[in-house]
Amino acid sequence: MKPPVIIAISLAVAFAATAQAATDQPHHLQPAAPRTVTVSETDAPPSIRAGLLQSTLIMLPAEEKVANVFAGDTIDWVFDGGHVASRFISVKPKVANVSTDIHIVSDHGNEYTLQLREVSSDADAHFDSKVFVVPGDKAAKDRLTELPVFVPAAELEKAKQEAAVAKAAQTAELKAEDGKAEQYRSQYPGRLHFDYVWDEKKGKALGLEQVWHDDKFTYLRGHFQETPALYETKDGKGSLINVDFNAGLFTVPKQLDNGYLAIGKKKVEFHRAEGKE
Repeated sequence: MKPPVIIAISLAVAFAATAQAATDQPHHLQPAAPRTVTVSETDAPPSIRAGLLQSTLIMLPAEEKVANVFAGDTIDWVFDGGHVASRFISVKPKVANVSTDIHIVSDHGNEYTLQLREVSSDADAHFDSKVFVVPGDKAAKDRLTELPVFVPAAELEKAKQEAAVAKAAQTAELKAEDGKAEQYRSQYPGRLHFDYVWDEKKGKALGLEQVWHDDKFTYLRGHFQETPALYETKDGKGSLINVDFNAGLFTVPKQLDNGYLAIGKKKVEFHRAEGKE
C-alpha cells in the first residue's frame, strides 16, 4: 500500500508548486479611474501605483508647466516630459516590484514630491493611469496666480530661436529701409522742379525768394518781415491755405499750380510755367 501514498504526496507537492507559480505570476493590470493627490511640504509624499510597462500620466495644475524633474531611479523607470514644455509628465516602470521617488519643479517655483511603486504583484491589479497633482500649501497655491519664475529649457530654446528670427527680420527690414532712403536721397534732386514764375519786383518787396515743388509738396522760401498769408488760386478765386511755416519756409502738402502771398495790400502771384525748370 506504500506506493499509492508516495503518489499522493507527489501530486500534492506538484499542486502546491503550480499554485505558487500562479501566485508569482503578475496580474493582468487594469487602469484605475483618474484621481487627484494633494502635495504638502508637511505630509508624506503621496503614493502612485504604477503598472509594469504601463504609462502613468502625472498632470500639474493648469497654471503650471514642468520646469525640471529629478528621480531616484532612472534605470528601472522611464520619465518622459515630451519635447514641448507642458504640465504633463509620463512615468513607466520597466521592472516589476520596484519603487522610486520623483521630484517635480514647476515653472512657478512649486515643488512636488511623489512616491512611485510598481504594483503588478499586488492583490489589487489596478494601477494609476492618470494622476492630477494639486498643491496643499497656501504659499504654493498663491504662486499659481503669479508669473512663472522659471522658463523650461525647451521653451527657452524656442524663445531664443524666435528672437533670432525676429532680429534677422528686423535687420533685413532696416537694411531695406536704409536702401530705400539712400535711393530716395540720391534721386531726390531730380524730383525738384523750379518751374514757377512771379513778378520778381513784387516778390522782393514782400520777401519771396524762391518757389519750387517735388512730387508731393510745394515750397516757398523767403525773408519775410511779417509772415504772409498763402492762397491757392482756382478759377480766378483765391482760397486761404493752412500750411506749415518754419524759419521762412512754407511747406504745402500738395502741388500748387497757381497761388499768391499777401501781407495787407502787398501781394505777389505765382504760377507754374510749362517748359521752365
